[in-house]
Amino acid sequence: QVQVVESGGGLVQPGGSLRLSCAASGFVWEHYAIGWFRQAPGTEREWVSCISGRTPLKFYADSVKGRFTISRDNAVNTAYLQMDYLEPEDAAVYYCGASETGCYASEHEYNYWGQGTQVTVSS
Repeated sequence: QVQVVESGGGLVQPGGSLRLSCAASGFVWEHYAIGWFRQAPGTEREWVSCISGRTPLKFYADSVKGRFTISRDNAVNTAYLQMDYLEPEDAAVYYCGASETGCYASEHEYNYWGQGTQVTVSS
């Protein structure tokens, strides 16, 4: 049974940091790229970042480049999104998805999803 679970969200002040985790089981973890997406109320789900499987290439949306860092630990089937210098515009529910075909910005390329973790950026 496939499970994908995000954690690490919360309330942070502008300029602060959070580290999100994405833990998964039930599929061959290192064969899948892991993408982070976010969705604010009333908006479409937006691609944020992606890390490929065995040879971890990393990709970022322009809006987070230089502030967010994606990584993965294949020994524990977990991916991370380190978010620094958070801005109010970063507030959203953050989702991680697993893609067997690689890193894509389209959510339709992702096979498995977690339930999301809420990030709130407010003073």
